[in-house]
Amino acid sequence: MLSWFDQHGRHTLPWQHDPTPYRVWVSEIMLQQTQVAVVIPYFERFMARFPTVATLAAAPLDAVLAQWTGLGYYARARHLHRTAQLLCAQYQGEFPREIAQVQALPGIGRSTAGAILTFAAGQSHPILDGNVKRVLSRCFALEGWSGRPEVTAQLWALATNLTPLTRTAAYNQALMDLGATLCTRRHPACDRCPLLTLCRAHAQQRQHEFPTSRPRPPLTERTALLLLIRSRCGKIVLHQRPPTGIWGGLWSLPEVALDADPTAWCRTHLDLSPQHVERPPARRHSFTHFKLKIELARLVVATAGIITADRCCWFDVAQLSSIGLPAPVKKIIMADNDALRAAECDSVLFHNQ
Repeated sequence: MLSWFDQHGRHTLPWQHDPTPYRVWVSEIMLQQTQVAVVIPYFERFMARFPTVATLAAAPLDAVLAQWTGLGYYARARHLHRTAQLLCAQYQGEFPREIAQVQALPGIGRSTAGAILTFAAGQSHPILDGNVKRVLSRCFALEGWSGRPEVTAQLWALATNLTPLTRTAAYNQALMDLGATLCTRRHPACDRCPLLTLCRAHAQQRQHEFPTSRPRPPLTERTALLLLIRSRCGKIVLHQRPPTGIWGGLWSLPEVALDADPTAWCRTHLDLSPQHVERPPARRHSFTHFKLKIELARLVVATAGIITADRCCWFDVAQLSSIGLPAPVKKIIMADNDALRAAECDSVLFHNQ
């Protein structure tokens, strides 16, 4: 593995340069459920905006969520922010060097804690991210879904027994790189794998059967009605969602009951009287466990009057980049902006003719 890594591994990822515990931690959290190519620009922007634990801890949560928009799984960003605050309050802004203390921090599990201390502190700990699970499952033909406690225990036992005491960081990175580049989920390049002669799954010609897939029930579909409320001057009403649940803590278009009258809701809850109401086509967005059908009501009011409703505010479109906003909601708003600009251009052309 080490020989293969020295020649074929990834050595130029941005978090590999100056691998401080903070930089490694942020990269590991971003890489959960997310591909490297997607993470790189987010990581670079995040580091530019929050270069230290202290700057992250001192930032408003909205600013952190704004940098996370589009990455999904927003609880990761909330945990980052909370952990940064705890590090500043309890550890003078530094990561502890005991793995149990690191693992006790919000959003950090055993594998992430091991990665932080391995890559940034030179310690020897096993890791077990998705790529490593796939490599080990195939190499040892380990039956069963990795989410089952007994299978997880077997994987950790293998990872622990195989982790060397020297060059641990290179070994762990090699496992991750092998899973990301050769031992991929759908098209493993077995002919180029350094573990070819050791791999039991390949010997049995069953590499596509490992790791065992998670039992998945059919995806359900939910429906939500969102209100796109605009003033004549172009401002938009946004509502900050509760801290837990779908898009927890993010700003979004107000969601109302499916059978609600959008006009009546605006009058009752926002003291606004829409002058124009229309129902644009529905949008769809897929989550891990369900599909969301987004019904829309577009309402236009004369002025951006004072709103007294809890967690509802007017926003200029220019402000959207500074707050946490779900990617599908941002797409809806920006598409509406584009439609407005196109309509204005058509109107100008018509009058000029």
